[in-house]
Amino acid sequence: MVKKQAFSAPRPWTDMATALVDVAMGRKPADLVVRNGRWVNVHSGEVIAGTDLAIVGGRFAYCGPNASHAIGTGTKVVDAGGRYLVPGLCDAHMHVESGMVTVTEFARAVIPHGTTSMFIDPHEIANVLGLNGVRLMHDEAAAMPINVHVQMPSCVPSAPGLENAGASLGPQDVAEAMTWPNIIGLGEVMNFPGVAANDPVMVGGIAETVKAGKTVGGHYASRDLGLPFHGYVAGGPEDDHEGTRAEDAIARVRQGMKAMLRLGSAWYDVATQIKAVTEQGLDPRNFILCTDDSHSGTLVHEGHMDRVVRHTIAQGLKPITAIQMATINTAQHFRLERELGSITPGRLADFLIVSDLVEMKIDEVYGRGVRLAKAGKLEIDIPAYDYPKSAKNTVKLGKKLKAKDFDIAAPEGANEVRVRVIGVIENQAPTRALEADLAVEDGLVAMDRRNDVCQIALVERHRGTGGVVNGFVSGFGYMQDCAMASTVAHDSHHMIVVGTNKEDMAKAANRLGEVGGGVVLFSKGKELALVEMPIAGLMSDERAEIVAEKAEKLTEAMRKMGCSLNNAYMQHSLLALVVIPELRISDAGIIDVTKFEKVDLFL
Repeated sequence: MVKKQAFSAPRPWTDMATALVDVAMGRKPADLVVRNGRWVNVHSGEVIAGTDLAIVGGRFAYCGPNASHAIGTGTKVVDAGGRYLVPGLCDAHMHVESGMVTVTEFARAVIPHGTTSMFIDPHEIANVLGLNGVRLMHDEAAAMPINVHVQMPSCVPSAPGLENAGASLGPQDVAEAMTWPNIIGLGEVMNFPGVAANDPVMVGGIAETVKAGKTVGGHYASRDLGLPFHGYVAGGPEDDHEGTRAEDAIARVRQGMKAMLRLGSAWYDVATQIKAVTEQGLDPRNFILCTDDSHSGTLVHEGHMDRVVRHTIAQGLKPITAIQMATINTAQHFRLERELGSITPGRLADFLIVSDLVEMKIDEVYGRGVRLAKAGKLEIDIPAYDYPKSAKNTVKLGKKLKAKDFDIAAPEGANEVRVRVIGVIENQAPTRALEADLAVEDGLVAMDRRNDVCQIALVERHRGTGGVVNGFVSGFGYMQDCAMASTVAHDSHHMIVVGTNKEDMAKAANRLGEVGGGVVLFSKGKELALVEMPIAGLMSDERAEIVAEKAEKLTEAMRKMGCSLNNAYMQHSLLALVVIPELRISDAGIIDVTKFEKVDLFL
């Protein structure tokens, strides 16, 4: 039965210390005692049979054999029946907006999968609504029944001079955010050339975070491990999730950073990097698991951090080591070891009852001593967070788009042109800088569907300028007349349109203008799928299950158009991310991210 209730912040340990001691000593009864479990102790690396847990006020008071001394008339007793007692799982780096849903709906989706702590970077909404958008998500996060800590976005825009976002944040904004109660640190510092060059904005934001005693998140999206990398590390970032090779993880750990290994909906970076531990023997305490970006369909149908842990174990890691990477390692990194990340006295009573450790089969999920989910079903109802009108109606196109807005004029007199093409790499965030020879028809550059070269456009949507930047992309495999448009376009979140037919491109873009944002697919003038995201053009205000159903319809429609990429929507949404090599599109033009400069479409 679903229990409707409001949630408040957990009582601090200082308010609970005497009660915890009294329960541990048997002077007062516990609120909850869990008996006969197999304690997965992430501090000692052991699994200890015959363990009882006594909980009071949402915190562990006693963890050990036979807690009968803590049982009173009002104590609820649960028999674990020899199953595993696992700390609640932590996602060390993620963007809620990538799930297409609000913080509330994201929490509803992931709690049954054992996630009880999340460290979110809301730089998506920050690029649209600025500091006010960050505050909205900060306040919503604080109202959750699990621990949702917020990192202050560091790079808005992510690459000044190469893109123009809907807002701009600087060191003074970082300083203000560091005073908010639920800010845990600085979000991923994506402008890695700026850090290495001592850019004042980057230096200032990092300095404000360090002065506040909080964690600086990293994002070094380059394969160059020479002086630029060393300069970046010296600039202050403490972790990084952008590695894709074992040598990336090794380099980060050797420099004192935490290597964050991600398994999102479309990013599969664990298998290659975990070899630094399984084959090279590096200390696993410096490795942390995260998702970065998870699609709503992944959350509902496949899982969240349980999926990541399961996958990591499948790469040859001991289960308890993988669990450490998703619990205590994360807590220590964010200086929260005394609050979460383990089943030990004084910590928040966030734990799982698991019947199969290798498969991470989660039977029950507890947060702060309250059972939140059982057998994959949520047992609580989290009240929806009411986003104000100011967070909606953010898609401003300035005009109704027409097919001719997507024309690409060829150099005068040319019958064929050589162009730069953005090449999608399946299951990875980087792209390839490709080249293609394309025909010219009536003075316009033609697409080459046979060789999988279709058109991409970035439509300005924050200020209503009517601006459109056109280019070419390869990798989606579309074989039909179609176009997909999305207002989720990391990181500046203009509108990206990819298509094989310009009429469909115009219809798709205009449709998102009508509904206030989201993602839509058209073919031959007909709408095949639509996921409305009216909150900042990034998040739906519907239930996660409904959004997942709409997203699945979108995926199936893309398949029918010829696209077989795994989670192609995620790949689509990153085509404007001008801080990850090699080639991207922005409102400023075509961007070579290996050189961090604008380049011409024609070669």
